[in-house]
Amino acid sequence: MPGLEGVIGANQKQLVREFGTPRLDVWEGDARKLQFTGAACVLDIYLYPTSGSREPLATFVDARRGSDGQDVDRAACVAALRQR
Repeated sequence: MPGLEGVIGANQKQLVREFGTPRLDVWEGDARKLQFTGAACVLDIYLYPTSGSREPLATFVDARRGSDGQDVDRAACVAALRQR
């Protein structure tokens, strides 16, 4: 997905290097959700186990404004969080 390079397919350690310590780190069975926040947005990254990896990898990203929960462009949110 354009703008999500380095996020989709990343593991937890790679995401923490990219965005810092997550605000939330939630396990739901064998799936994991990491949440990163900044002034521009809230970014939820969902990691699931894959057939090619022993550890969960990022497969889905959701982004919203922290102020009102309205959806924002995922790639723009990733870019904003990378700049902080």
